[in-house]
Amino acid sequence: MTEILKGLGDELANTRPDLPGANSPYAIVFHCVGVIEHWAGSVIAGLKIPRDRAAEFTATGRVDDLITRVDDVRARLPEWVDVALREGIRDRTVTGSTRSEVATATPEWVLTHVVRELAQHLGQLELTRDVLRQA
Repeated sequence: MTEILKGLGDELANTRPDLPGANSPYAIVFHCVGVIEHWAGSVIAGLKIPRDRAAEFTATGRVDDLITRVDDVRARLPEWVDVALREGIRDRTVTGSTRSEVATATPEWVLTHVVRELAQHLGQLELTRDVLRQA
């Protein structure tokens, strides 16, 4: 994801394709950071990281700043996975998702959900990049 952002640069990374409901590459990656922070940082690790899910899809900014956020969450994720494996889920009261599974989810479900979301959004990011480059 960061390589795609770097390849697009600030202008294209913040451009929405001319398609109904499309998100910019920046917003897609910003949302992915939110997904990881919410599910792994808040639900699993109990850190209560604030989240405005709706704002993730309209986020804009400098590619370098977002890559710094990605690097930060990437560095913290192993600790959160360790918490999931050793302790399970610390906070089932967290809000900030459209999913209701937090009440009954296993740590394995949460981690699998994060991986699925990242894979799905990587595909979305690749398609978005290709559409923007064709335009």
